[in-house]
Amino acid sequence: MKQLITLSVNGESYQVAVEPSITLLDVLRDGLGLIGAKKGCDLGNCGSCTVLLGGKPVLSCLLLAVEAQDKDILTIEGLAENGQLHPLQQAFIDYSALQCGFCTPGMLLSAKALLDENPQPTEEEVKEAISGNLCRCTGYIEIVEAILKVAQSNRGAE
Repeated sequence: MKQLITLSVNGESYQVAVEPSITLLDVLRDGLGLIGAKKGCDLGNCGSCTVLLGGKPVLSCLLLAVEAQDKDILTIEGLAENGQLHPLQQAFIDYSALQCGFCTPGMLLSAKALLDENPQPTEEEVKEAISGNLCRCTGYIEIVEAILKVAQSNRGAE
């Protein structure tokens, strides 16, 4: 039996009727057309479905949509603002921190959560923050460098 829930996604409010067993990932992709969060392993192992829920990274393939009701959800589609790439997105481009792009949304959102909580992380803290996101292409070096570059820019902004 479907129930009506309200989701706040990227600053927009949506009312959707969902089965209690449907995941947030399926609602985002199939219900709202937000396909940036990827369906990778569907077991919570790869991180490609990562979104921010209340500012914290969550695996949307494991979270029931009803659990996200009345919480702020940020997907990769909401990261850029006013047509401007987020500094992390630009750094990923500048440092060639993406190739196939499958892991990129989860990596970016995990990095954003880290920098929001800790604007000047160490390299080890960056590695720990992205450890739940698997990448098969880049070898992680460029990803870590891009995140650290944004953190370095944060130091200069103070």
